[in-house]
Amino acid sequence: MTDKELREIRRRFRPDKNNIISLKGCMVNSEKTIISQFSQSVAQCSTDESEKILAVMKKSLSGSMGTNLLDLEYGAMEVSTSEKHKMLMALRDSHLKDDELLTRFYETVIESVSFEGNFAILLIHDTYDVFEYSNDGEKESDSSSQFSYIVCSICPVKELNTGLYFREYDGTFRTFDKYSMLSNPDIGFMFPSFDNRAANIYNVLYYTRDISDVHPEFVDNIFGVEIPVSASEQKDSLNTCLKETLEEECDFKVMRSVHDHVSVMVQEHKDTKQEEPLRLSKNTFREVLEDCGVDEEKVERFSNKFDEEFGEGAEIAPKSIIDVKKFELVTPDVQIKVNPDRTDLVSTQVIDGVRYIMIRANTGVEVNGVNIDIK
Repeated sequence: MTDKELREIRRRFRPDKNNIISLKGCMVNSEKTIISQFSQSVAQCSTDESEKILAVMKKSLSGSMGTNLLDLEYGAMEVSTSEKHKMLMALRDSHLKDDELLTRFYETVIESVSFEGNFAILLIHDTYDVFEYSNDGEKESDSSSQFSYIVCSICPVKELNTGLYFREYDGTFRTFDKYSMLSNPDIGFMFPSFDNRAANIYNVLYYTRDISDVHPEFVDNIFGVEIPVSASEQKDSLNTCLKETLEEECDFKVMRSVHDHVSVMVQEHKDTKQEEPLRLSKNTFREVLEDCGVDEEKVERFSNKFDEEFGEGAEIAPKSIIDVKKFELVTPDVQIKVNPDRTDLVSTQVIDGVRYIMIRANTGVEVNGVNIDIK
């Protein structure tokens, strides 16, 4: 899926933009026992309630491709023979109306996750009329197809104890009993994927809130496919490539150049409004290292290490390895946050054998909120 296609589906999650009939799901306690199954009509909810339900489900489509959102891919043989893929297809094709199938799915999910407290499994089905558009932007009413899909969100549930609330209409405080509050999902997915503005049953769009934990047991039990390398693993691998191959030349200048170069590429890609996501190859990093004057032999060692860590011909999503909106320097005792557009204000220097981080500061320096002079 491209970012543009993802935004198109996200726009569905408004009360007036979808064909979602009901919210299906179950509540599960900390002992992994289903305490309640439910089917709640979204159409009959108040506007406020339906907006909140849709907002929770939409969270399973949040984040960035390649970081929080991963494309999981089935092979042709798996689509033909995999029981796990058949379950997903059956859920989609039944419009979530097969109670026996839903119970079997809930039980599989429960076996595959680990939450300390209670949690909820939520499912919705939607059918999207995908219209084609002419070159002048007008909708072609006679050329539409349907995209039928399901979205699942698995959400922790917080238990709130008895307390007081203020009742506005009579100006009094009243007690409320202990109740459960739904949190945003930790895990979720959409099936099938929406590729080239059509259903792609060979792919699942998988969501994980914590990019350092992709919940491999869940992916294996529910989908049965190989997990792509996570964003945090890709970042660690790139750091390993740089540090082990450049050695003492892995300095502030090199890391700043990598950050600045990637930031420029991300902005140019955004400005040109390309539909295909930006990818970085080893040649991207080679050019940066060569521009920094890194020894040719070490640049070659980096290329070989890159192939070893990521595979030959691999390309990386920039968001997996660099946050272009953040630039930080960290020591065991000090953390420095720098405006990414002003990394030129920072340098490193050795004075009398002591290493220093130098920050140019002419005006506007504050300590604990108080303006100070530097003498």
